[in-house]
Amino acid sequence: MDSSENHGDLIERIRELEAKVEHLRVSRRVLMNLVSKLEEEKCSLITRLEKEKHRLEISNAKYARALWEKNRMIVALEGRLRQTGIYSQEFPNVVNSDLPRAGC
Repeated sequence: MDSSENHGDLIERIRELEAKVEHLRVSRRVLMNLVSKLEEEKCSLITRLEKEKHRLEISNAKYARALWEKNRMIVALEGRLRQTGIYSQEFPNVVNSDLPRAGC
């Protein structure tokens, strides 16, 4: 009887292990699906961020060109003011007509 009980115990143990293996296979599939989903989301996020970066680079370049053009215009206007004598060397941001007059 000892051998038949041992045989029955071994068969039961084999069934338990087979069930555990099946559970592990299901768990592995679930985990692989999750990893795949995360990879897709990561790729999507990277693509979206690269597009946003490109858009911001273009926007920044436009802004820098606009600032450069405004600065160029300011320098040109200051040059014209210097030529007309209205530009003040002491107060470069104020024209002579804006300065207080002595004795008034």
